[in-house]
Amino acid sequence: MKKLTLLETLPERDYELLDSGGGEKLERYGKYVVSRPDPQALWEKHLSEVEWKQADARFLHRSERAAWIRKANLPEKWEASIGGIEFRVKLAAFKHVGVFPEQAPNWKWMRNTIRGTRKKTSVLNLFGYTGGATIAALQAGAEVCHVDGSKAAIGWARENAELSGVGKNSVRWILDDARAFLAREKKRGRKYDGIVMDPPAFGHGPKGELWKIENHFLELLTLAKGVLSDDPRFILLNGYASGYSALAYANNIADMAEGKNGVLEQGELSIVESKNDRHLPCGIFARWNVS
Repeated sequence: MKKLTLLETLPERDYELLDSGGGEKLERYGKYVVSRPDPQALWEKHLSEVEWKQADARFLHRSERAAWIRKANLPEKWEASIGGIEFRVKLAAFKHVGVFPEQAPNWKWMRNTIRGTRKKTSVLNLFGYTGGATIAALQAGAEVCHVDGSKAAIGWARENAELSGVGKNSVRWILDDARAFLAREKKRGRKYDGIVMDPPAFGHGPKGELWKIENHFLELLTLAKGVLSDDPRFILLNGYASGYSALAYANNIADMAEGKNGVLEQGELSIVESKNDRHLPCGIFARWNVS
C-alpha cells in the first residue's frame, strides 16, 4: 500500500483560489470572482471583508433560505479554461458553479495513463456531472460512456465537450441511475478499461431512485468490478462525503484490481491559494493504474 498523497491544484490563467477561511472560499473563474461556503475552511481569512465583498457573486446562507447574490454585470454563464478543459461556468443551486478544479491532477493522470497504452481505451464515467473526467479521457483518445442521473448535468457536460472540441463520435451520454445501468451493462457483457466513480453522499436517479452512500456504496463497487475488462488501464474513485477515509476507498480499489499489476495511490485533493501556500482540502481519492 502506497503512502498517502496530497494532490495539489495550483493557480492558472482562468482559475485561482484567492482566499479561504471562516467557512468560505473566494475563487476566480475567468474574469469573475465568486464567494461561497466551504466547511473545510476552518481558519482565519487573509483578505479583508472589503475585498471579499467585491466578489461578483456570493452564495449566502440565511435562516429562511440560501441563494446567490450577484452583481448586475455578471453574465448568466461564462467560459473558463481549467486543467486543460473548457468549461461553461454558471451559478447553480446548492452553491455549485459546474467545475471542481481540485480534479485537475486526476484529469492529467487519466490523460497520461490513456496515452500510454497502444490499444483504444474504453472509459466509464459514473456520476459524470458536467464532464471534466469525460472530456479529459476524450482528449487522450478514449471512447467514453458518461452516466449521470440529471438531465441538466448531461446537457451541461455536452456543452463543455463541444467547447473543448471533443466528443462528437466517441461518447455515449446516458441518463440513468448508476447502479441500474451497471447491472444492465453486466448482463450485456460490456466491459470497460477505465472506470471513474464520483459518488455523492446523497442523491436521486432520473426516476427517483434513492442513493445513500452509506447504504449503496459497496453495491456500486461490486457492480463496477463486474464491468471491468480483463486488461484494465485505470480505476479512479473520488469522495466528498465527510467522515470517510482515503484508506477505505483504497481498500476497495485494491479489491477491484486484485491480481493485476499496477500502482495504487490514495490521499487528499487540495487547492493551493494563489497568495500563499495554504491548502484547502477538497475531498479524498483512491486510484490505480497499470504499471
